[in-house]
Amino acid sequence: MNKLEKNNNKTFEDIKHIDENGSEFWYARELMSILEYNKWENFEKVINKAKDACENSGISVLEHFPDVRKLSKRANNAEIEIKDYKLTRYACYLIAQNGDSRKKVIALAQTYFAIQTRKQEISEKEYSSLTEDEKRFYQRDLTRKGNYSLNQTAKKSGVKNFDKFHNAGYKGLYNGETADDIAKRKGLRYREDILDNMGSTELIANLFRISQTEERLKKDNINTEKEACKTHNKIGKIVRKAIKEAGRNNARRPTNS
Repeated sequence: MNKLEKNNNKTFEDIKHIDENGSEFWYARELMSILEYNKWENFEKVINKAKDACENSGISVLEHFPDVRKLSKRANNAEIEIKDYKLTRYACYLIAQNGDSRKKVIALAQTYFAIQTRKQEISEKEYSSLTEDEKRFYQRDLTRKGNYSLNQTAKKSGVKNFDKFHNAGYKGLYNGETADDIAKRKGLRYREDILDNMGSTELIANLFRISQTEERLKKDNINTEKEACKTHNKIGKIVRKAIKEAGRNNARRPTNS
């Protein structure tokens, strides 16, 4: 992610640290600034919610949210000890998920850390050792499951025309392209599934579009097809923008072709 609309012009990559073991981490107080929180007390409330979500998922809080103590200089040059956290990528994702959804930068953070975290559903070592086809099959299976779950939620949200609903998401992610447009661009045969013809990176983007839309439909209690389509389109645009800013795909569309 190269450019985010933030006052300090820093990015999530800029504040990433690497420890002596080669593992990446983020300091909570630096992330707080990026996410436009001014008071530590308010940001720590978000951290505590993220820690609860981590614990409820059966994942070690200490592993992802280890606290550290740092010295901070005051105006009179006096040094005091302050609390901070060394956050894993997953911890940052949970914080973004529990942040103020009205902040544009929160939506971008959710996308950035989720796209990175998807690869950790299996271990980094296992994932990196997979061939591109194996990565694609792995992500395709997750996407298929995600689409099924999204459809169930969309139905409860008032969606009846599922082609219209899914195209709303595709249009957001693919700069106005519908599923048929994508299929034509890829040169697919009639009724050939476009998801079966995506690379692993493109599938990750679509998987996050799917999962984030489902969460937003539930969180916002969407109950009309019009609002559901609007939400899906908005999420697609957010994912597209984050990928574009990350430089992971070309500026026109998120595709490996």
